[in-house]
Amino acid sequence: MDHAASPMRRAYIIDDDADVRKSLHFLLGVSAITAWPFAESADFLDQLPQLAPAPILLDIRMPQIDGLQMLAILKEREIPWPVIVMTAHGDVSVAVRAMKLGAIEFLEKPFGPDMLEAVLDQAYGELGRIESTAQTRRAARHLLGQLSRREGEVLTILMEGVPNKVAAHRLDLSTRTVEMHRGNALAKLGLKSIAEAVALVAAAGLTGQPLGASPGEH
Repeated sequence: MDHAASPMRRAYIIDDDADVRKSLHFLLGVSAITAWPFAESADFLDQLPQLAPAPILLDIRMPQIDGLQMLAILKEREIPWPVIVMTAHGDVSVAVRAMKLGAIEFLEKPFGPDMLEAVLDQAYGELGRIESTAQTRRAARHLLGQLSRREGEVLTILMEGVPNKVAAHRLDLSTRTVEMHRGNALAKLGLKSIAEAVALVAAAGLTGQPLGASPGEH
């Protein structure tokens, strides 16, 4: 594990067993990872808005909100942080369910430090990809946010693959006006074609959503 490349690594531990939390806190410390332990899923969820993205070491069998329920909640809240599920019970069906809910790995207790380090390396790699995608999405959304409402309307329709005259008819505009808004929109976005606009909208995660500012914003 390349500690020098990531001096501020952290990981969240969610496990109702105090001994497990202490053991993982020690093992993570040896690997220069700051451990943030939580005794219950609810405690983690309470603090989630203030937490930075990091891998989660999640116990399966806990009272109240168990590991599978927690995975479902994280998925519902669109929290894409890599989750490593832990259990003391070798249960293949539980492992399959955990993976379907988004867990990247399944560890059976007790596990050694080498196995823990290997899955955390995998988790940090995944986290890096997630953060890169998030940065791309933010940049794309910022660009698209420069469009006026009308430019967004025109671009949204043209991205369906229809000609300018069809867009003009649907928006009750002249073809010349549609061409003007199309040119202005592409210029603001620094693009040369509608195909590039489709790719930008996909990168922003806004495919199928209306573009452009609401009335009065531009």
